[in-house]
Amino acid sequence: MMKWVFAAVVLFACTAHATGWKDSREVGDIFRHAGVHGTFVLYDVSAQTFTGHERGRAETRFVPASTFKIPNTLIGLATGAVKSVDEILPYGGAPQPFKTWEKDMGLREAIVISNVPIYQELARRIGLERMKDYVSRLDYGNREIGAAVDTFWLAGPLKISAVEQTQFLAGLAQDALPLSKEIQGAVREIVLLEQGTNWKLYGKTGLGNVAGVRIGWWVGWAQRDDRIYAFALNMDVRSESDIGKRVELGKASLKALGLL
Repeated sequence: MMKWVFAAVVLFACTAHATGWKDSREVGDIFRHAGVHGTFVLYDVSAQTFTGHERGRAETRFVPASTFKIPNTLIGLATGAVKSVDEILPYGGAPQPFKTWEKDMGLREAIVISNVPIYQELARRIGLERMKDYVSRLDYGNREIGAAVDTFWLAGPLKISAVEQTQFLAGLAQDALPLSKEIQGAVREIVLLEQGTNWKLYGKTGLGNVAGVRIGWWVGWAQRDDRIYAFALNMDVRSESDIGKRVELGKASLKALGLL
């Protein structure tokens, strides 16, 4: 209990003292040239400052879609719903939108291909009450999950802003969430995308569709030496070609800000 209280204080302090926002003309130009309506925010954890594009949208909550696979994994491990990220879960046997989802697999593989039925099975194993408890402990977005344990991050009522995503991910990057270091380390390992001599890039995409409105996400953090920069992008997805722009625009924004 004391560890959870301490971690909550750490996260609150990070949030309470992150007072600065700087608009980035370079990031704004990237979105305008791409013809995309969206936001990008970078949280410099050491400086406790935010840099980005479209602050109003960055503070607006949307369904997290598959970016919730990060906390879902954390909660699954914390509750013992799975013993490890390699424990095999059943997809259920029903036809899926993608053939790659029609396979039993562990979370390490499932998170890479964003396998929805695997993570829905994980959520059902966690159960509604434990899920509510941990979403609240993690102070994730509006902390509302409703009554459907396997759809709340896809259809609502759970919502989170880009700014809140960066604060949550900064906690994960620093081992500051109210969970064991072993669990946080296991999740960091499976969302690692790229790395070099003195840097690492972590991330997860998401694609929400609520009442016909599609929102694309790319969230994560970059670590350069001992500094952590959490980021979150969300954007309107108006065509299939926009889906690929999530990571493309996100990497371009990180590059414009000197991190890639």
